[in-house]
Amino acid sequence: MKIILNQDVTNLGEEGDVVTVKNGYARNFLLPTKAAVLYTSGAVATVKARTAAIEKRKLQKRTLSSSVKEKLDAMTINLIVSAGESGKLFGSVTSAMVQTELSKQGVEIDRKKIEVATHAIKLTGTYQVRIHLYEDEFSLVKLVVESEAEVKARVAKAAAEAAKAAAEQAKAAKAAAKAAEDAAKVAAASSAEEVAPAQEATSVGEEAAPLEEKKAD
Repeated sequence: MKIILNQDVTNLGEEGDVVTVKNGYARNFLLPTKAAVLYTSGAVATVKARTAAIEKRKLQKRTLSSSVKEKLDAMTINLIVSAGESGKLFGSVTSAMVQTELSKQGVEIDRKKIEVATHAIKLTGTYQVRIHLYEDEFSLVKLVVESEAEVKARVAKAAAEAAKAAAEQAKAAKAAAKAAEDAAKVAAASSAEEVAPAQEATSVGEEAAPLEEKKAD
């Protein structure tokens, strides 16, 4: 069946495109959802009248696509999955999982535009996910697949190292406090030693004064 698309349809065409599809696809999905209309002279005339508006929207989509591509190309997605000791995955990585992670990082992508080579992702490791943006533009997003066991082990190790560092800091702080206390004690003792001779000298002077007066008499 020949139809004209009213909107972009993934893996089929863009708004305004004339395409031929199976009758069932057109009658059960494209026409009922108004994603397309039957190809008629009237529909063609309507599309021609909308050409300027359609081209303006296409330009906006290209601009947005370039912006999203820059963000995706610099992005890394981390997926934590169940896997055996050898790194073999118990399940599979799906486009829905990638879509969820992209959404967490502020990028909304239609799941149908995310190409995940499920058959190629059988082990933990680093992969690339191809994402169709607009027209012939694609982005390759870095995908890191880790096992739950690996992540738990890494978190436990980090916690142990943090606890050790905190203990060492506490020990160093305690040693510094003791050193300061000892220094204060030494300073106090030194000050007391300086005061004692002065007091002794004053005492001797007071005792000598009466003797001198007696001699004068």
